[in-house]
Amino acid sequence: MYKPIFAEKIMPQNQGNGFVTSNALPLVQLEGVDIVNEDNLILTDVSFKVSRGELVYLVGKVGSGKSSILKTLDAELPVKKGKARVGDYDLKTIKNRQIPLLRRNLGVVFQDFQLLSDRTVEDNLMFVLNATGWEDQKKMQERCSQVLDMVDLKTKAHKMPHQLSGGEQQRVAIARALLNNPDVVLADEPTGNLDAETADGIMTLMMKIHHQYKPAIIIVTHNRTIIDRYPGRVLLCSEGRLREVTDELSSSKIDAADDMPA
Repeated sequence: MYKPIFAEKIMPQNQGNGFVTSNALPLVQLEGVDIVNEDNLILTDVSFKVSRGELVYLVGKVGSGKSSILKTLDAELPVKKGKARVGDYDLKTIKNRQIPLLRRNLGVVFQDFQLLSDRTVEDNLMFVLNATGWEDQKKMQERCSQVLDMVDLKTKAHKMPHQLSGGEQQRVAIARALLNNPDVVLADEPTGNLDAETADGIMTLMMKIHHQYKPAIIIVTHNRTIIDRYPGRVLLCSEGRLREVTDELSSSKIDAADDMPA
């Protein structure tokens, strides 16, 4: 019988306990996919797999297609060529009504936080729970408290976003991404708007979540220091292609400075 990646779901979402894809299969699998944004071909023949509990970095120049890959994985951009699957969903044949079900098992963290400025921290989280099918108000409040505790912001529930520092706002964004115990976390430059010390705190938090709850995490970053400090697989977007450069970086066989500043 399939067992969820989380040893125990803290508060499972109303509509299920995560992807039911076999543990033997990757959570993310693309084969020969063209990444297209508004009829513009961004990357061609993209192939990679991400297994449960893996940490993967997407690197490359601005505009090289990193964020477009994330948008493809959450079905914001359609797949028209190749094969693509995330969890239980075939991205090439996914129906519009299935996209919210896919996204319930994805946690997304943005560079610019994307918090609702006119709502408290707790109300930002409650908005997501309402949108993803939760109904029991008591359980919803308990879940908000749990995820805020996970990111060390339990006392900030009634603060407005503008009353928080940039690092605190990003912690709220991470808490929001964790609400439904996602099997996959997609993070688009999660430290891009933060100073070095705060960025290190955010990465430490994400690694704590990674080690404790074992989601697959895909991080878009330009920061070579983060990759050196928190090693994972590294995929490079360059010249319209995607290739893995993990071994080349670790052995210094390539100089990725042009694509990934230190």
